[in-house]
Amino acid sequence: MESESSEQHDSQLNKWVLNRTIGGHTSKLTEKVALVTGGSRGIGAAIAKRLAADGANVAITYTKGADAAASVVKEIERAGRKAIAIQADAADADAVEAAVNKVVAAFGRLDILVNNAGTAIPKTFEETTLEEMDRVLDINVRGVFVATQAALKHMHDGGRIIMIGSSVGERVLVPGLVPYSATKGAVKIFSQSLSREVGSRGITVNNIQPGPIDTDLNPATGDWAVPQKAATALDRYGRVDEVAALVAFVAGPDSSYITGANLTVDGGMNA
Repeated sequence: MESESSEQHDSQLNKWVLNRTIGGHTSKLTEKVALVTGGSRGIGAAIAKRLAADGANVAITYTKGADAAASVVKEIERAGRKAIAIQADAADADAVEAAVNKVVAAFGRLDILVNNAGTAIPKTFEETTLEEMDRVLDINVRGVFVATQAALKHMHDGGRIIMIGSSVGERVLVPGLVPYSATKGAVKIFSQSLSREVGSRGITVNNIQPGPIDTDLNPATGDWAVPQKAATALDRYGRVDEVAALVAFVAGPDSSYITGANLTVDGGMNA
């Protein structure tokens, strides 16, 4: 495969964060506070580190893997920003709401919410159990609803709500993703609808839709990788930092007139 391993890219991203000049440079997110759900690994970790590199203090949630979450926090702190990790399963509404409140208690505000936590169970629809469907729905849709509603209670005018959807929320080119793609389609229309309700407050709501990105959940060497890679125009898997870069733009001041948008970073999969 042309794609490098997740570990190699994570290492490169960590070095980039640590080496990026913060002192003396005008960071676009200085004094902002961001919450990234599911931020202990993969795309979420890359987003958390990138937002910190752009000046934000960052909170992440995680379900399992306390060591991985602690590692992300340490990387951000070494880069000169504040960070905390909060254990909260996205399927647990009470835990999600409590996590949002903990962020505000710790930092005094919440400016950016990145609904990144998500899961997929790749298998044919006929073989998918009801329990598996419920799990995907609870994390990918219900968890997003709960986190967003909780965040809006604290978010000031001009805030940012960013969904991590999926290119399959618009167009499905490979089998085995029926419940997952359905939830990401729901996130897409949720983003568009919510943007109408909070626009008067200057809060933007956008949906970032990654295609095949090399992560633990969807590795470039996995069983489902060949058809996904073949469906892209660039003939490769994407990197977590490529998604993080788009999230950072949407989170910043330069995107103030972009809302209700579905921005795809998929190597041309949906072209």
